[in-house]
Formats: sequence, structure tokens, C-alpha cells
Amino acid sequence: MTVHLAVYDTFADWETGHATAWLARTGHPVRTVGPAADKPVTSIGGLRVLPELALDELRPEDSELLVLPGADLWDTGDDLTPFARKAREFLAAGAPVAAICGATAGLAREGLLDDRKHTSAVSFYLAATGYAGGGNYVDTDAVTDGDLITAGPTEPVAFAREVLGRLGAFEGAKLDAWYRLFHDSDPAAYEELNS
Repeated sequence: MTVHLAVYDTFADWETGHATAWLARTGHPVRTVGPAADKPVTSIGGLRVLPELALDELRPEDSELLVLPGADLWDTGDDLTPFARKAREFLAAGAPVAAICGATAGLAREGLLDDRKHTSAVSFYLAATGYAGGGNYVDTDAVTDGDLITAGPTEPVAFAREVLGRLGAFEGAKLDAWYRLFHDSDPAAYEELNS
């Protein structure tokens, strides 16, 4: 099965790098999915990406995970609403979704955080969307609630830890070692990860 990384104009290219790189390295192929398959998108960092698949072609049964990075466009209009709707389709089908930064606001506006534990940048960022899930907000680095993973913009390593654990790329002591290596710069974790 394939992991699908959503790409759209202004996507935050650094937020999902740990997750997608280590998924690919552990046998979980990653494909990009965008608004259209034949139109390049440009990240906040200026990277031009040609999506491999159009969003309307993506089916939950063909995917191991949908990853939604943050983007300026999540907060400036409705351009990315189709991605939040696709997340709804995934969750309804029992397929996991991982959202970081501004993508959490898109999910909040779609009502997908109303009944699930979640996190984001700060609680008032999501409260500004008018969503009904404020009571389920958890002030922590990253949260997994069933098939939904959320994280704030400053937590790409914690986000990756949840993603890697959810898909079984690393488990138990190996997952802990991976996190200690990339989050805490613990040199002992390198040996544990590679043993």
C-alpha cells in the first residue's frame, strides 16, 4: 500500500519530511497527491512539485495514510477544503489521516475534530475556526486518536513519531530510539535504532 502526501500551493515542506522520509525508508512508498496531477504546486520554501495523483482520483482503499501538511492557504480561503473533505472520506472508511499545523484548522472547519482528541499550534487557533471540539483539545506535541494524528507546526519530529508508530515503521524500543535520536540528539539512540 501507498502513503499519500498532499501537496498544494504554500504547503509547509519541512513539516512532513521526517515522516515521509522514514516511511519510504521502511517500505512504505510515498506518492504525492495534489489538486491536479498535471499542474505543479509550489511550497512555502519555493519547491516546485508535480503531483503524481489528482485528489479526486484518490480512494481510501488504495491508501495506507493521507498526510496533510500545513499551508498558508488553510487560513486564507476555501482552496484546500477538498482536502479536508477527502480526510472525512478517509476517516469514514477507517483509513488513517495525519494533519499538522494549518491542516488541523481545515479539519476543525470540516467538523473532524469535534469528537476526537487532537492538538494544533494553540487552542485559540482552532477556536477561531468556530469548531465544536475545544473540549477535546490536548496541549501536547502530537496526538493520535484512532485513525487521526494531529500536531502543531513546531513538532515535525513528534508528528513523525506518531505516524511511524501508527504504520508500524518502528515500534516499541526502536520507535523510542528514533524519537530520542531526532528529537533529543541522543547519540546512544543511533546504535539502538541501527542494532
